[in-house]
Amino acid sequence: MPRLGFDRIFQVLQQRNYGLFTLGNSLSLIGTWMQRIASGWLAWTLTESATWVGAIAFADLFPCVLLGPFSGAAADRWNRLKVLKIGQVLGLMQALLLAALYQTGNLTIWPLFLITLFHGTVTGFLQPFRLAITSGLVTSEWLNTAIAINSVTFNLARFVGPAAAGLLIALGGLGGTYMVNAVTFAAFTFCLTFVTIHNQPKRHSRGGFFADTMVGIRHAVSTPGVNGLLVMTVVGGIMVRPVVELLPGWAAQIFHGSSRDFAALTSALGIGAVIGGLWLAARKSPRGLARIMIGSQFAMCLFLLAFAASWHVWMALPLAMLTGAAMVIAAISAQTLTQITVAEDLRGRVLGIWGLTVRGSPSIGALIMGAASDVWGMRAPLIFGVIVTLCVVAYFALRFEKMKAALEDNL
Repeated sequence: MPRLGFDRIFQVLQQRNYGLFTLGNSLSLIGTWMQRIASGWLAWTLTESATWVGAIAFADLFPCVLLGPFSGAAADRWNRLKVLKIGQVLGLMQALLLAALYQTGNLTIWPLFLITLFHGTVTGFLQPFRLAITSGLVTSEWLNTAIAINSVTFNLARFVGPAAAGLLIALGGLGGTYMVNAVTFAAFTFCLTFVTIHNQPKRHSRGGFFADTMVGIRHAVSTPGVNGLLVMTVVGGIMVRPVVELLPGWAAQIFHGSSRDFAALTSALGIGAVIGGLWLAARKSPRGLARIMIGSQFAMCLFLLAFAASWHVWMALPLAMLTGAAMVIAAISAQTLTQITVAEDLRGRVLGIWGLTVRGSPSIGALIMGAASDVWGMRAPLIFGVIVTLCVVAYFALRFEKMKAALEDNL
């Protein structure tokens, strides 16, 4: 990889506003992944049901489906920085509540579900704010690199968070994971107090939130290229992405492992995702991302077929790493192409739709795949999902030149 590409990563991180945001965001994401791992494992130990594990993931992810388009309109109107600060305070409160309930022995499956639903609602509302604020932290020539770094930090947290959570869970400190998450929310809030952004929303539509929301939806589904990216993201999110949320079942039921194996699988996904994200962050131009997106979708499906055929965790770990790399390369490519295609005054709303697909489709998929896994086992639903995803990706691959022209010809 050319040195110049990695120089870009360090150069954008040295920009004060983006560097502070990335530091706080990274810490918060590590805490969030620790909580996600703890809650998934607790749901399994309380119920030994893949349906309940899927339901917890559903509660965490599904609110974005309901809120995404409206919060996207809000992100085009409201002060993005202030809203993010409020969201971190709410996240801090729910983490403290989880820790208190666990330590007092009152954290049963229903309180866990309801608090996760609250956290998912806050996170779902903040999603377009978190995505759209990037364009206010860096200038346009750094946007491609900044978006990729955002994904690297998310997936680095996917590695560090599960590893830390696995260690705490193994030591009997499951409640400690919730306390650490509370501290990371506080740290992100502190970092945000020193951040300024250069493109606060200035537009004031006369049509209201509903009209703004409908404009965003129409723009997302009618923009050539972007609509294809959304379709592939939705299908993949429902049919194959839930393997991440259902890893507790894979670790315990298929590989006959413990919380350490669960944390190892999740960390392997994160390691691969970090590698994939760094590779994309080092690229100096978004040209070629459409081809990379299609290719990584095919690769992800092939790796998951091999993962579904594995019978030991040591076979699954390298495949999980490769899957993580392919997943994140596809996701970053699609998100970058979406961001650079839409106009600034529509960015929050279109990214609200994007957040809906990224968080909403896996929540629906986790619920469906979790229930299917309780009936047919873990392997068959994943294999079926991979086949469906391959068919959809093949459909767009056959129309690739048209999609590429829509997404990259104006770069």
